[in-house]
Amino acid sequence: MSGFRAACVQLRSSDDVAENVRAASDLIREAKGKGAEFVATPENTTLMAPDGGAKLERSFPEDRDPALPAFAALAEELGIWLLIGSLAIKVSESKTANRSFLFDPKGRIAARYDKIHLFDVDLPSGEKYRESNTVAGGDRAMLADLPWGKAGLTICYDLRFPQLYRRLAQSGAFLHTVPSAFTETTGKAHWHVLLRARAIENGAFVIAPAQGGTHANGRRTYGHSLIVAPWGEILAEGGVDPGVIIADIDPALAADARARVPNLKHDRAFEGP
Repeated sequence: MSGFRAACVQLRSSDDVAENVRAASDLIREAKGKGAEFVATPENTTLMAPDGGAKLERSFPEDRDPALPAFAALAEELGIWLLIGSLAIKVSESKTANRSFLFDPKGRIAARYDKIHLFDVDLPSGEKYRESNTVAGGDRAMLADLPWGKAGLTICYDLRFPQLYRRLAQSGAFLHTVPSAFTETTGKAHWHVLLRARAIENGAFVIAPAQGGTHANGRRTYGHSLIVAPWGEILAEGGVDPGVIIADIDPALAADARARVPNLKHDRAFEGP
């Protein structure tokens, strides 16, 4: 397998969909200009609404979402593989799906993934999140075919469920994508260690574009987009502000890591507790 250049686009999305599409598109173009063949954007690329209800009101079914044609055309124009980390796609009168879209260089949707694990937490900082109130969780893991091998698509809170990544890796994924909008609180504590752990335990690259900074709705996200190698090295890292990070990806390094520590082949059945 040949290598390729990957990019994470880091955003600070607001509740202005048109502006978010423009900002993301500008940075996607910048990534292409730096030689990226695979570009990924964060969770909630086009909409960081004040709350779940506002997000639901401003969401569309997939066939009417205004951002999808724009990103499809951009992927085709630039001739890149483009992962839009997630959009809020209306699936009923009361729920959206938190859905990733992977576009191929012809602008076609090559894969979709609906976030499985929903963020329902009360943080020590006083922050409260109830994603399940307005989001329908997915129920199917997704492997996408890229020219360089298979990629496992995940989103944000999925990161805390290692069984998902193991299943994807054992099914052939050499790379995991983790577009995210981690809170500042949880990001400071866990972002780096969790992403490096998912890379190490699966012998896989991890590409994790993030939202960063203080958003128009007052929410603070951690930023620090990361690209991590299968042995756990951080290949590229962003700060808090919007921007682009780049790394060269050699898929052979995933095979090498798995040969050095072949834990994916060593599962054993056990009883208890």
